[in-house]
Amino acid sequence: MKKFVNDPKNFVPDMLHGLAVANPDSLKYVPEYNLIYRADAPKADKVSIIQGSGSGHEPAHVMAVGPGMLDAACPGDVFSAPPFDYVYETIKLLASPKGVLLLVNNYTGDRMVFQMAEEAAQADGITVRTLFIDDDVAVQDSLYTIGRRGVAGNFFVMKAVGAAAEAGADLDELIRIGEKVNSVTRTMGIALTACTPPAKGSPLFELGDDEIEVGVGIHGEPGRRREKIASADALVEEMFTAVVNDLPFQAGDRVAIMANGLGGTPISELYLAYGLAHDLAVAKGLVVERSYVGEYCTSLDMAGASITLIKLDDEIAELLAAPAAIPIRVF
Repeated sequence: MKKFVNDPKNFVPDMLHGLAVANPDSLKYVPEYNLIYRADAPKADKVSIIQGSGSGHEPAHVMAVGPGMLDAACPGDVFSAPPFDYVYETIKLLASPKGVLLLVNNYTGDRMVFQMAEEAAQADGITVRTLFIDDDVAVQDSLYTIGRRGVAGNFFVMKAVGAAAEAGADLDELIRIGEKVNSVTRTMGIALTACTPPAKGSPLFELGDDEIEVGVGIHGEPGRRREKIASADALVEEMFTAVVNDLPFQAGDRVAIMANGLGGTPISELYLAYGLAHDLAVAKGLVVERSYVGEYCTSLDMAGASITLIKLDDEIAELLAAPAAIPIRVF
């Protein structure tokens, strides 16, 4: 294993320290709870939005904290749900008179921890609700989930509810918007290589030099099948077809398309994949209105990509276009 790492047990705290000191004016850091939160949060006139999950999926979720997105994130160790006290203390610190919304990708450990913390916070008199995200079409159940997994499409939910919260929407309205966005978002991924967690020091699973995992999970969970590597055309068509047939998307639908990298895929390959997905969408009669190309929800250093489609209407399109400011930025 060759990585920039000291003690693997401190990999996540070391990362969060760097994130905090790189953004001293906009972010605050509470090391005891792996907590990154907006410097101006909580705000009395705004619902606080919190997400956690395991680390290793960056920029999800700690690098999506900022105006128009999350108010806080409290990740666990790599590929591990945060402990109960991380989530509970984050809810208490971010409690707003307008309430707290917890966004949870649908993994068994995350569901359990966030639901326990929600119940404890409610017992303290805090208004808090949870929204589950499950956009992955690859498998119905996996090693980590009961039901579909939450993957890169999570960013569309974050963006929509973040924009609505910034505009003053109440908790019930945010739940409505989040459920609506989740219901029209679909994702499928393919892994070209395994990933290497720092604490393990070796690949999480084995893939032959000429093998791929079709429908891989972002923790390296098995997908639909393992097969031989194919052309980019074939791989993108596999992902696109699985996604577009699931809702299903139909001719005339307005859509946004995301080509998401899993951590070890060059941006050139992601743009190649996006171009192929875009052309397939146009050929099907879809109206492509927005594009997203880059790393949104990764799996450490895994080579691979996922394709996400979201069906747009005027409300969702306006929320996705609203301003946002997070640590990942360009000059």
